[in-house]
Parts: sequence; structure tokens; C-alpha cells
Amino acid sequence: MSRPSPIAASLRDSVHRELASIVGHEWVLDAPDELIVYECDGLTLHPRMPDFVVFPTSKEDVVKIMGVSQRHNMPFLPRGAGTCLSGGAIAADGGIILEFSRMKRILDLDFDNRVATVEAGVVNLHLTQAAKKKNFYYAPDPSSQMVSTIGGNVAENSGGPHTLKYGVTTNHVVALEIVLPDSEVYDIGTAAGDFVGYDLVGVFVGSEGTFGTMTKATVRLLYSPPAVKTLLAVYDSVADATRTVSGIIARGIVPAALEMIDRNTIQAIEASVYATGIPKDAVAVLLIEVDGLEASIEPQMERVIEVIQANHAREIRIAKDDAERKKLWAARKNAFGAYGRISANYYTMDGVIPRSKLPEVLADIDALGQQYGLRMANVFHAGDGNLHPIILYDASQPGARDKVVALAGEILRRCVEVGGALSGEHGIGLEKREFMTLFFSPRELETMQQLKSVFNPQNLANPNKVFPMRRGCGEMPKGLLDGADQKYKEVDELVRF
Repeated sequence: MSRPSPIAASLRDSVHRELASIVGHEWVLDAPDELIVYECDGLTLHPRMPDFVVFPTSKEDVVKIMGVSQRHNMPFLPRGAGTCLSGGAIAADGGIILEFSRMKRILDLDFDNRVATVEAGVVNLHLTQAAKKKNFYYAPDPSSQMVSTIGGNVAENSGGPHTLKYGVTTNHVVALEIVLPDSEVYDIGTAAGDFVGYDLVGVFVGSEGTFGTMTKATVRLLYSPPAVKTLLAVYDSVADATRTVSGIIARGIVPAALEMIDRNTIQAIEASVYATGIPKDAVAVLLIEVDGLEASIEPQMERVIEVIQANHAREIRIAKDDAERKKLWAARKNAFGAYGRISANYYTMDGVIPRSKLPEVLADIDALGQQYGLRMANVFHAGDGNLHPIILYDASQPGARDKVVALAGEILRRCVEVGGALSGEHGIGLEKREFMTLFFSPRELETMQQLKSVFNPQNLANPNKVFPMRRGCGEMPKGLLDGADQKYKEVDELVRF
């Protein structure tokens, strides 16, 4: 178990009193048995307890808490449901966590202009449920949408299965109310979604809490499509399944969702309460959904099925009604929880590759797993190449954590080598900060840090995230920068020419 940072007792008492004067004593946590709940987020490999957890109820509370942070030079970070999978919601340097579960009001549903205004702690799915009465919904749908908050989704630029057609969080946020570390409040963007000057909303979305704290968001609402069809295609070959993915997109069809699930994940799902009758001996399945006008659905489905059949699927199952559709999606979205049925521990990764590289990279991931003596599983957004390799392991085995971290690094390197990216939706956080040197040159990293310093000059907002540790300020993982110098030269040449 991690411990709170060793700040002086007198300082701890002073900060506690100041925070309690803002929100009340019962809404300030600082006892170790209370703080342990917040020592990690969805990434459990780097636990670190904060010094305080405080529960604001308004923008005014947040402003005052920023004042406490400033006076005592104490770091802080905003936190929603803690479902982040990159360590973004971990207090890496101690300090204050602002827990937004009390700021959960849907402030306005403007159906005429198709936008909603919500507080940071509103649960993603609750917004769609509220908008459903007028047949609207909020499109970004991470697998954690039943618990993850809009504030956290904004911080990490979250995606989900339906982002293939509808885009990630940044495509749906039009305005934000933000509080910067100096306690200044700004309204950026407009409800109309038209940006004049610099797109500050686009800059803030995905900044992982390193710029400041979002207290309110205005987001787009979409009208629910009149017709939806969902099917499951079963394969005896990963190559056939991945060729189907490329084949569908190559035909000019953009499904609402195009997900892939491999054998180990199928076995986990079918051993859980979310079992839906997927053949346990299947090597891979694709979950494909198309939506739109009634007249367009059947022609789309026919073309999708043609591609599926051309790539040797052994079975095609079309959901016969909404109940069966929901059951298929429940199996997909709860796959991560089901891994406990087949493994003591698991580690969820996030990387992006070109769709055309899916067969090659999936084979590489499997080979790397065998090389490290670790089982792999895969469930991911195949349509846009956003991989989620799952490393299955037993934390009680000696050296297991080191092997997992080393394997994860090899997989990320492979994603970058084939022209991909370090993250599709989980963010960089603690997990991938040292790998930023594989993707960005020193010049690019310095430019990004300069941008951060405009919002967060004292580095109090979620420090030690996103950017690699500097030499001399901490030990870099052995071998981490292998090949990085060459990457810098390649990037610099591209910039110059």
C-alpha cells in the first residue's frame, strides 16, 4: 500500500482546515484508510496516495480550492470516476484530488440547438438517458460509460466503439467552463460551436488535467438514428477477420461500430454473466453495427455481409431485436471485467495502427506474448485501428510486473514503427510518458511543455504526467530510449524539408 507524502503535520492540519472551511469537514478526506480508495485509477501498477481528497459542489468551491493549492504550493488534480487506464487520475506527486461526484447536475438540455450543458461529474450514460426522452443521445460511448464522467472523458478525449462513425469526445464538445491553477475562471468556445480565433476548446480537451480543471461542458446531442442493425460474424482465422475490416472500409461503408474480439476474450465473456452464445472455439468475432435511415440499412447490411462471406466467416448472426442487440453490446463492453474468469490479473493497453497493418501487428503481439511467457487477449475498435491488447498475468509470480511493463513497451514500439500512435483514447498519463520520445522530437516536446506552462506555469495541475522525466530528475527505464535519437533525426528532417 502506498502512503501519503510526508508533509509536515502543521501544514497538513492547516490545509485540512482551509479545505474544510470550503466544503465542510465531512467532505475532506485525509486518513490513510480513506485515501487508499484513491491510490490508483484503472491502471493499478503505479499506486500513490494523495494527501487530501476534497468534494466540491460548485465552481466557487473549485476556485477556492485552487487558492489553497496556490498558497501552499501543493499539486492538485481533478478526478471523476477513476476509470482512466493510463494513470492520469493518480496523484503522482501527492497533493489534493478534487473529486467531482457531487457536481453531477445536467444544467440544460437544449433540444432546439441540439446541445446539453453539464457539470464535470455527470456520468456519461446519464446524459444519454436524460436526452432519450426527446430521442437524442450523446455519441461518445467508452466501455466505462456507465460510470465514467464527462469531465474525465474531456480530460482524456475518450472514444468508444461508435467513434468510428461519430468521432471522439473532442468532436462533440463546443464550450467549456474551466478554472486554471491561478483560480481564474474562463469560458472558452461557444454553444453554437463556431470558433473565432484559436480553438482553445480543442487545446483543452485531451490535456489530461495538466492545464487546469473543467467545471462545466456544453456538448453536442445527436438525434437517434431511425434504424439500427447489429450483427456478429464468427471466424476461424484472425487474418480473415482483419481482412474483413479493411474490406468493409475499402467499399466506402462506414459502420457505426466495427469491433473485434479474439479467442481468449470470447472464452472470458462466455464464462461470465454476459455470455451470449459465441462459439468458444472461435478464433475471432467481429461485432458490426450500421445505422441510418430505414431505406439505407438493408443495402448497407447486404454489402457488409458480402465482404464477410468473401472472407470466409463460418457464421453470421444478426440481432433480431433491440434486446438481442443490447445483449451483444453488454458482452463487448463488459469484456474487461470478464477477464477475471480466465486470469488472476490483467493489464489493458491502448495504441493505434493503420487498419491495413492489423494482421501483421496482431501476429507480432501474439509472438511477443509467447516470447515473454505471457498470454495475450484482444478486444478493440478494429474499424479505426485502435488496439487494446490485454496482457494476462499473475501478480503473485516473481518478476511478473517487470515482464508486463517490458512487454507493454515492446507493443507500443511496434505500434509506432508501423505508422501508428501511442494512444487512441486512454491518454498518456503515467503509463506512456517515457514513450513520448519515440514519437516526438525534443523540439516538439518542448513546444508542448511551453503550451502547458501558459495554463499551468507552476506545474501544480496534475504534475509528472504526459511528459518524460528529464535525465537527472529520475531514472529512465533501461533501454527505453533505444532508437529515440534516430527518431529525433527523422522528425527534424521532415520538419526542415
